[in-house]
Amino acid sequence: MENYQLASAIIGLLLFGAIIWLVRKDLLHGRFAVMWFFIGLCCALLGIFPEATDWFALKIGIGYPPVLAIILGMGFLVLKIIIMDIERSRNEVKLARLTQRLAILESELLDKDKTLPD
Repeated sequence: MENYQLASAIIGLLLFGAIIWLVRKDLLHGRFAVMWFFIGLCCALLGIFPEATDWFALKIGIGYPPVLAIILGMGFLVLKIIIMDIERSRNEVKLARLTQRLAILESELLDKDKTLPD
């Protein structure tokens, strides 16, 4: 195993360990952790078996195999950003509905206070 393979495998395993630690400390929720587990596992496997990337890249017609890793990395980043935007949009809708409900309840409470005799 060459130095770059060893370094990549160690980075992947450290990432995997950090994800487990974050999930155990309840700093990273399970549904987000799944994607990060997958990324850590891929980093470790591609570090141990870099020839798999070379073989697959050549099979799909990519002349310079390291470009495949860059393209896949950028694809995962775009996917992560889209997922984050979807989650943020859901939270904004929930917050708007909660604000509306609170305003309705406050209005009803003020109306009840006005109708009560002193």
